[in-house]
Amino acid sequence: MFDTLGHKLQDILAKVGGQDKLSEDQVKATMREIRMALLEADVNFSVAKDFVASVSEQLVGQKVGGVSGELDAGQTIIKLVHDELVNMLGADKAEPTLQAGRNVWFMVGLQGAGKTTSTGKLAHLYKKQGKKILLVAADTQRPAARDQLEILARQVGVPVLKVEDGEAPATTKARIDAQLADKPADLVIVDTAGRLQVDAALMNELAALKNELEPTETMLVVDAMTGQEALNVAQNFDERVRVTGLIMTKLDGDARGGAALSARSVTGRPIYFAGVSEKITGLEPFYPDRIAGRILGMGDVMGLIERAEAAQLSGPTDKQPGEFDLDDLLSQLRQIRRMGPIGELIKLIPGMSRALPEGFTVDEQQVQRIDAMISAMTLEERRNPRVINASRRERIAKGSGHDVSDVNKLLKMHEQMKMMMKMLQGMQGGNMPSMPGMPGMGMPGMPQRKGFRSPPKK
Repeated sequence: MFDTLGHKLQDILAKVGGQDKLSEDQVKATMREIRMALLEADVNFSVAKDFVASVSEQLVGQKVGGVSGELDAGQTIIKLVHDELVNMLGADKAEPTLQAGRNVWFMVGLQGAGKTTSTGKLAHLYKKQGKKILLVAADTQRPAARDQLEILARQVGVPVLKVEDGEAPATTKARIDAQLADKPADLVIVDTAGRLQVDAALMNELAALKNELEPTETMLVVDAMTGQEALNVAQNFDERVRVTGLIMTKLDGDARGGAALSARSVTGRPIYFAGVSEKITGLEPFYPDRIAGRILGMGDVMGLIERAEAAQLSGPTDKQPGEFDLDDLLSQLRQIRRMGPIGELIKLIPGMSRALPEGFTVDEQQVQRIDAMISAMTLEERRNPRVINASRRERIAKGSGHDVSDVNKLLKMHEQMKMMMKMLQGMQGGNMPSMPGMPGMGMPGMPQRKGFRSPPKK
């Protein structure tokens, strides 16, 4: 979602990155460009204004030639922009309270925001943590909502209690208590009724149910693709039912993302989770520092490590990274796909978001084509791709139903994957090997962007 804004900010900061000194006019021009980039991304006007004012204020009194320490002028501005992005998004990671004893979480929001789906995703997330979950399908406004939650509950493997039409809040509470007495649960997640727009009837129903069930958390599910209207919705809900935190859905979409960036500042409520895909696993804790790093092209190494660990990523046990052959490539691609869409993973690598063109996508069907081409190779060719000359490439292309150009791309990908797998294996060992050709925008410890170059041959 933040690709467009990220590219703009990275381009702006690349102009000052690495410069020892900047004139006052250069600083003002940079701040002006940043403000325009934020506004074009649909960031709230006041939030964008305060953002630039805060960065500018921190620069006042500092020599434009840099601050005391290791950072030069360009690095100073980059660091301040990064830190202010983190502050705007909420500074520290926030998470809902899960206490010993009774926990009741309310899910509120408009229809179409992804409330019911997010309820199922939360159940999946916390069940993986060993919690016993009870889902309550209380959305009686949308006919299919209760059936949808029942399907999700079956998929996750948790029980669901379906509220009947016209059921009084006191009756709902009694049914929940009876269910918990029979089968105790650590967490009750209630999918409440939604509307196409905020109205008095909706708020009155929510307030009545909330007074009866006394939830420990009230999470507002907000569609990040609705722009500034999402913030108005958040404020309206907060005024009536006191929201404790937000879940921003559809952050994998192509909208400008300004609402997600503004939500914390405008509502004063933390963002707990981000919806990053339609899959049941597509809900992640919201880390302000990681999001800021992704926006500025610094990647998200911790996020990459966590995905690798969750997918139980492993490399060839009997080979050194330098001996990574085409059979290994196919095996590793299949493992990496378990970590998530390959296009998303690439952007988690520091510097890659700036190196890739705007709108960059990865064809997830590529693994199937790779499988076909590798299957058309001899054992010798798989183990030693260097023997694949022009005539062999033509034979492989015909045998797999592809063009020679596809085979060429595969062999090039193989060389690139050698480098990537060495990095992932290094991370799992506790180290982060340097990546040749990875741009760093002048941040300490990161190489300057000089474009792609192949890994050195041994």
